[in-house]
Amino acid sequence: MSSPITGSGNLGVEVVDPGAVSSATQHEHPDSSKGLERTIITSWKAPIAFGIFTLIALVLFVVFGRDGISTFRLSNDNDLIQLPAVETPTRIAGVVVTVLLLVIAIFAYLRVRANRHVPLWLTSVFGVVFLFGFLAWAAAGQTLPVPGLLVGTVSLSVPLIFGAMGGVISERVGVVNVAIEGQLLAGAFASAVVASITGQPLLGLVVACIAGALVSFVLAAFSIKYLVDQVIVGVVLNVLVIGLTNFLYSQVLSKNAELLNSPPRFDRINIPLLSEIPVIGPTLFRQTIVVYLMYIGVAAVYFALFHTKWGLRVRAVGEHPQAADTVGINVGATRFWNVLLAGAIAGLGGAYFTLGSVGAFNKEMTAGAGYIALAAVIFGQWDPIRATLAALLFGFASNLQNVLGIIGSPVPSEFMLMLPYVLTIFAVAGLVGRSRGPAASGKPYIKS
Repeated sequence: MSSPITGSGNLGVEVVDPGAVSSATQHEHPDSSKGLERTIITSWKAPIAFGIFTLIALVLFVVFGRDGISTFRLSNDNDLIQLPAVETPTRIAGVVVTVLLLVIAIFAYLRVRANRHVPLWLTSVFGVVFLFGFLAWAAAGQTLPVPGLLVGTVSLSVPLIFGAMGGVISERVGVVNVAIEGQLLAGAFASAVVASITGQPLLGLVVACIAGALVSFVLAAFSIKYLVDQVIVGVVLNVLVIGLTNFLYSQVLSKNAELLNSPPRFDRINIPLLSEIPVIGPTLFRQTIVVYLMYIGVAAVYFALFHTKWGLRVRAVGEHPQAADTVGINVGATRFWNVLLAGAIAGLGGAYFTLGSVGAFNKEMTAGAGYIALAAVIFGQWDPIRATLAALLFGFASNLQNVLGIIGSPVPSEFMLMLPYVLTIFAVAGLVGRSRGPAASGKPYIKS
């Protein structure tokens, strides 16, 4: 009997083996080539979700609609190409957005009723339309700086994305990386000290990778060699690194900050032509070298994980280590070295705090970014691209609450910070698609 088959991105219809079906709305079709039957189970998750958000839009944008003009500023004063600001009547925009959301929800309902899946692009369009309506409602009578909102989103997302890449690699190879927080903090501390002493931020980047890898070394040694529970080791490492860096900061760095905690920051590098593209240019192509390394890192991890022999071995060890061992793959060594690689990548994210953003090390400056990165891994379904998008969502929500606070929006900042975590809970619960990690993740392998 074959295992359940689910098409990627199909939010409306799942095709499964008949034997796996216990109770559902079934439509059977004969398979003449194999003499078997396929059963299509209609999934109403997408239409129900669309309906709920449409109802929220109706209440928020129409019933409690706000009067005034919402202005979206699309260019900065120093941009080569100046775009005119977009002014939108807030109440009218709310009505139009609600109608569009209702149309999309009805369309999704009709597709599922006809046993057809809801495509991912339709979900994306729904999300963009709802977001526009929310921003217009929140910025009633105010001017929302779109470039600043997006630039801040990328800046806040950089350490999350590096941490998420480390989490994806580690969990794909079968080790739950709860120690991302410790790897980020170790990278931030080491890069600050070394860059301050040497005056070379590039050397600080290298040392940050080494520091993150050292934290991962402890995680790998205890979880792979000594079979200690991976989650417990990760939590203990986070506490250990927090305590150690706090002690060194108080006893060493703060007493000689000019020598040990004044690292030079990377300058922003403007990519010719690309940096002058309206909206996109200032957001993506006026960044520091750490951000450009992030772009390369995400693409490299995705390509290597799904299109190289190394990636095949990593995924094999994470899914079925016994089968991988049978064909000659050294499971322990594969897990060990890839956990170290994951820590080195996360260490780069820590360096961004001190060399690209803040400019000095502070106590617990990562502020839980490692745990947010781990949530992005789960939300992104252990895929590098999706995990990056999830990290960007977290960064966008964090920066949006800052921007809305500046322009005097009535939206509580706590609500914006809460939203990504609520979505993560939905993702883990399977309400926005299946969320299943590698089968052997978190399970120690004992060679038989």
